[in-house]
Amino acid sequence: MARLAQTAGLTDVQEEIISTVRTFVDKEIIPHATALEHEDAYPQDIVDGMKEMGLFGLTIPEEYGGLGESLLTYALVVEQIARGWMSVSGVINTHFIVAYMLMHHGTEEQKQKYLPKMALGETRGAFSMSEPDLGSDVAAIKTRAKQDGDDYVIDGAKMWLTNGGSSNLIALLVKTDLGQPKPYQNLTTFLVEKPSGFGEVVPGLTIPGKIDKMGYKGVDTTEAVFSGFRIPAAQILGGEAGKGFSHMMDGVEVGRVNVAARACGISIRAFELAVEYAQQRATFGKPIAEHQAIAFKLAEMGTKVEAAHLMMVNAARLKDRGERNDVEAGMAKLLASEYCAEVTQEAFRIHGGYGYSKEYEIERLMREAPFLLIGEGTSEIQKTIISRGLLKEYRSR
Repeated sequence: MARLAQTAGLTDVQEEIISTVRTFVDKEIIPHATALEHEDAYPQDIVDGMKEMGLFGLTIPEEYGGLGESLLTYALVVEQIARGWMSVSGVINTHFIVAYMLMHHGTEEQKQKYLPKMALGETRGAFSMSEPDLGSDVAAIKTRAKQDGDDYVIDGAKMWLTNGGSSNLIALLVKTDLGQPKPYQNLTTFLVEKPSGFGEVVPGLTIPGKIDKMGYKGVDTTEAVFSGFRIPAAQILGGEAGKGFSHMMDGVEVGRVNVAARACGISIRAFELAVEYAQQRATFGKPIAEHQAIAFKLAEMGTKVEAAHLMMVNAARLKDRGERNDVEAGMAKLLASEYCAEVTQEAFRIHGGYGYSKEYEIERLMREAPFLLIGEGTSEIQKTIISRGLLKEYRSR
């Protein structure tokens, strides 16, 4: 894009990475995305291309075989990938969160064991908090791990695992009986190894199959059912039980920046499609872009694209500086996802009847955008986080 969603102050390396990914998206993702999405087909060729570019190890430190890039670089890469097809960004999103949690909370042995293979894309991560009976109420998790000698035995069901079938490492949040007074102090994150696939993939762990979704197709979203699943205590992230809630919330914080970036990518693509169509489609003797009703829509859409991008970049830069960004990440996720839904719908309206046809790309974006309103916490959850943070900061004196 010539003007919108540009990022000031990038290094030459960052510019080169973003340019390479943008070219890859234009040549290898956009031409094939609609057909793959309609078939609900896993984009294996695209994933292989991302492996070759080193995107699975983008933020993993060089000492573990990665590129050692920042959260901002990653977010800008995700923005471009989601511009091509949001499902592809989902392939690397949960992988990135698991790698981030390992980098910041794993033991050195765990880092040495997993990060080099994650950097190559050989080990692929999935991230599991949700359960069938709860959404945002993380502290109410029912899936339980009971200690049995040097092992734990896990029983329960998890829901909404992106890459649940294609991954081979799950960061799993479960309840452990530690006798702590607050529910979240009894939560522990386990690193669950498994082969890719569906069915009972290892004794005690079943991945039933792909959940059929309105959008976000191609990438596999699954349940995970644990029944007497045994796992060594050494697989506890960081080696200490009871720290899982803080580990997961740290991962979700960067995940919210990621979702904001995805929303920005879809918004950019929706605007591109709309502004192109509006200059080609003519009514009453002139292109519809010259009608004030459409021109004003384009102005509002472009403004929303720019605002969302700037907030996403700000949240990523705060995290990269080691500063707390829960409020800013929540704001970015809230604004970007809401604006994404609005921009996409306006692009749909500009396309008129053709927007309802599966031949046009905007039809796919219309089904993808709503996911971002709920992924990594609904808009209402973001408002809760934002308001609490602001009230704490601006406490009445």
